[in-house]
Amino acid sequence: MNAVAAIESLLFVAGEDGIAVDELANLLDIGQEWALYYVMVLRNRLQHDPQSGLRITVINERVQLVTKAAYGEVVKNYAVSPFATKLSQAALETLAIIAYQQPVTRMTIDDIRGVQSSNMIHKLLERDLIMETGRQDSPGRPIIYGVTSYFYQYFGLESLEDLPDIHNLVLDGSVDEETLFKIDDNGEPEQKDFNQTDFNQTKTQETTE
Repeated sequence: MNAVAAIESLLFVAGEDGIAVDELANLLDIGQEWALYYVMVLRNRLQHDPQSGLRITVINERVQLVTKAAYGEVVKNYAVSPFATKLSQAALETLAIIAYQQPVTRMTIDDIRGVQSSNMIHKLLERDLIMETGRQDSPGRPIIYGVTSYFYQYFGLESLEDLPDIHNLVLDGSVDEETLFKIDDNGEPEQKDFNQTDFNQTKTQETTE
């Protein structure tokens, strides 16, 4: 096994966490001095390779594989791209609630999810999947949210009618009715809940139909 190539592979997988020299030594079953030597070999190779956009750096005593400064702008453009990261489970859950409940306030989203949703809403706003559609005519005039036109493009939908009937999801057992709805004093559904599994099923149905 090529030790330099092995270290490059490990640093790639470790990402921004990096790996300490003693950890590299243990993983490769070599002495720390040899691990450090191979790190320096890799560092020198990348530094002088015009065909590579990577370099070695050490932060908090951990070796990291990072991009060269010359490519900072293109990396920045990717980082702010809506496609740079996948939606997390929490983000999908929040987005599904907004899609089915809109126009909806953050407080309502929090009540349905049972956790604070400000961070998820901020991420969805950044990715242009949701937008502020106005303010609710109630004390404090909270912001109300809805999905954007980009939401439809992102999920390959033409309208919200393309989403599955949430009642059918209950009837076929995809969702537990007791967790799907919050019942008000009159026995009527007050809020609709929708989790990542249900949202993924939506996309599966869309691609198979």
